[in-house]
Amino acid sequence: MRGLPVLVTGARGGVRRLGTVEALTFDVVAGAVTHVRVRRGRLRGGSVLPWSAVQAVGPEGIRVRLPDGPVAAPEHRELIGRPVLTDAGRARGTVLDAAFDPATGRLEVVRTTCGALPAGRLRGLGDHALVVRSGPGRPPVPPPAPRG
Repeated sequence: MRGLPVLVTGARGGVRRLGTVEALTFDVVAGAVTHVRVRRGRLRGGSVLPWSAVQAVGPEGIRVRLPDGPVAAPEHRELIGRPVLTDAGRARGTVLDAAFDPATGRLEVVRTTCGALPAGRLRGLGDHALVVRSGPGRPPVPPPAPRG
């Protein structure tokens, strides 16, 4: 999505260009895109929009509605290009891309140099690496509670 135009629909139905997608902010623990970072030009800086402001995503760009008030910009860590480590500390390549549902922002899979990782294996995104579960994608089922 990086580089796609960000288009705003006006009150009278007109469309204007806000800028271009600079990056997406992911909450890998929740498995979702949370924000779109918009580059507005060299001298105009950028802005951050919550994913809930996205109305449509297509090859021509993303269409958004502007929030009523200011948006708190969460800390952004770049996912693409980040090393991948298991929770046991083993290297598992580098993040190449992430696939998500454009309607909901739900993260589906992260593609790495070592293959695809389902979103259920993601544990966290830190300053140094994306951390993933060593085992299968679903968390282990806790043992049954003792009776009595």
